[in-house]
Amino acid sequence: MKPVLIISTGRAPDNIRARHGDFPHWFRLGAQLLPRRIAVVDVANGETLPAPREVAGALITGSAAMVTERAAWSEHTAGWIRQAMDAELPMFGVCYGHQLMAYALGGRVDYLPGGREIGTLPMELLESARHDPLAAALPAVFRAHTTHEQSVLEPPTGAMVLARSERDPHHLLRYGKNALSAQFHPEFNAEVMRAYIRRKHEAMQREGADPHHTYRQVAATPIARRLLRAFARQHGLSHARR
Repeated sequence: MKPVLIISTGRAPDNIRARHGDFPHWFRLGAQLLPRRIAVVDVANGETLPAPREVAGALITGSAAMVTERAAWSEHTAGWIRQAMDAELPMFGVCYGHQLMAYALGGRVDYLPGGREIGTLPMELLESARHDPLAAALPAVFRAHTTHEQSVLEPPTGAMVLARSERDPHHLLRYGKNALSAQFHPEFNAEVMRAYIRRKHEAMQREGADPHHTYRQVAATPIARRLLRAFARQHGLSHARR
């Protein structure tokens, strides 16, 4: 059986990782993947990606890096994403993974106008999602955790925009029958979201935001958290029962 690839584009901050684990662990739990079923490749540390035909699917994590830095490992991963799209490999990118997929396929990524978006926020499903094989099951409005400075400012030609927040119009994108990405974090739980707000407390204050209010607004996001599991089930990657 081919493994499910988790492409690690960074690591959680030390204090968060020590208490909650790292990105691949969150993605494995979110998608309900068996440990023996996954293969983790740390592209940010120069590890080599297998050929798309050698894996059953790929999940692409977030990162503290910026897509606009055009780091060599990031550009190489973007090339791999294009190959994987040609092979119709099931792929789901999150945050940096979302931005990198959009960039790799011809979209434009840069800093989100108005600055950082962080906290548990409402996401609005768009009309385009009504017939989407995954997003159609979502309610018209659902909560999701988010923390990012850069965003997809222009989706690739042909990409379908499925959901938005008040400030970011491109939170959930579909690129083809097997490939999606989300700017929000379906792999986060509420405690992880609170940990990121504590970590960004001073930066938020400098930017004129109220970290205390943002912290108090953190809540469970069961709808968003179901997305990874639903994606894995849809493509036969998960051990979870239907």
